Amino acid sequence: MKIGVPSEVKVDEYRVAMTPAGVRELVDRGHEVLIQAGAGVGSGVSDDDYVAQGAEILPDAAAVFAAAEAIVKVKEPQPAEVAMLEERHTLFTYLHLAPAAELTQGLIDSGATCIAYETITDLGGRLPLLAPMSEVAGRLATQAGAFMLGRPAGGSGVLLGGVPGVAAGKVLVIGGGIVGANAARMAVGLGADVTVLDRSIDRLRELDNIFAGTVQTEYATGLAIESRLGEADLVIGAVLVKGAKAPHVVSRAQLGLLKPRSVLVDVSIDQGGCFETSHPTTHSDPVYEVDGISHYCVANMPGAVPITSTRALTNATLPYVVRLADLGAAAAMAADPGFLGGLSVHAGRLTDAAVAADQGREFTAPTAAFATAAAV
Repeated sequence: MKIGVPSEVKVDEYRVAMTPAGVRELVDRGHEVLIQAGAGVGSGVSDDDYVAQGAEILPDAAAVFAAAEAIVKVKEPQPAEVAMLEERHTLFTYLHLAPAAELTQGLIDSGATCIAYETITDLGGRLPLLAPMSEVAGRLATQAGAFMLGRPAGGSGVLLGGVPGVAAGKVLVIGGGIVGANAARMAVGLGADVTVLDRSIDRLRELDNIFAGTVQTEYATGLAIESRLGEADLVIGAVLVKGAKAPHVVSRAQLGLLKPRSVLVDVSIDQGGCFETSHPTTHSDPVYEVDGISHYCVANMPGAVPITSTRALTNATLPYVVRLADLGAAAAMAADPGFLGGLSVHAGRLTDAAVAADQGREFTAPTAAFATAAAV
């Protein structure tokens, strides 16, 4: 199979979807890997590094899309990339379609097979291709929030770790999954006073054991969130509903409960955001203010640390890319129900139930979409 890796064109995105090690694995199995010139530069990978492992370098994205059967990316395709997709393509990347109706329609119209990293599950029901970037984003959330609390950045001027004789800052983490746990881990490391809210008692027990009493845990009712907002200096939103829009857990009216110049970091922004007042921002312009509260809502947070992020992501995605290349999309997903769960669009049909529900679209079960397409 011919696997194409274009440069990422989303604003401030420096990751790349494949490392030289991945090229070597695929080439050794008889596949061709086509890399856009300069695609790896932001992640510290040169064209020569790719060529040394057997890749072919192509001059631009148009050449990659024209030559490749499968397109492997990091972020959701931008409009110019959607326009280059054809029915013969398999697209494998993060999609985050629930809040993106225009992108959804574009992928449906392309006829391509589109597989989302973020909805693939493993045998334990976990999200193995979302996990590494959730780890990075969770840690960055605290790091970014701590910086934005500085007065020159518009924050309240609180040092999260405090100093002897001065109390530590308070961090409220809403959502105790991988993002939330990693955000809490960083906040504890800084010496902050940390509370994690989640709706799973079992998860709260796990966190209590993991942190050995260094964080407070509480069941995430609406009242619990509201009562904690007034204490917090930094609030990190880490809410996930697989494939669907994130629910709003903090309303605009509730911003009035926060201390002036407190900071909200919305890590759920890829799925629409979990604060009512959130909208996507970029690394170049990451923060805006609503009612005196700073909002950090960068939609590709791990892109800020591409050397770490690229390696973490490709470690997880490579086995799936190998299976796609070896077997083709239909056979690879037929052999793995968890992989099939990543199918979002196939042959002009939307195959993600959560996205269909959020956007009011017709849903076709993945197996039915493959069967229908094969019969045509």
